[in-house]
Amino acid sequence: MNTEVLEKKETKSVKTEKKHLVLFNDNDNTFDHVINLLVKVCKHDAIQAEQCAFLVHHKGKCTVKSGVIEELSIIAEILADNGLTVEIN
Repeated sequence: MNTEVLEKKETKSVKTEKKHLVLFNDNDNTFDHVINLLVKVCKHDAIQAEQCAFLVHHKGKCTVKSGVIEELSIIAEILADNGLTVEIN
């Protein structure tokens, strides 16, 4: 009878905390501008971008993207550079 010894290797799992990119309403940007940016920068389809724009307009804010902080920071900077008010939570 052969006995095989298996070694247990320790692995560290890196837990990445999911963050949310929130877009806030303002009185400066048009619906078209917001929708175009959400399509171009956040990779929304036209319907999703339009729904987010209407939610922002009526509710004051909307989560437009979720993911890791590194990805959201880049997107937030681009949106802010284009006049939108955003925050990562």
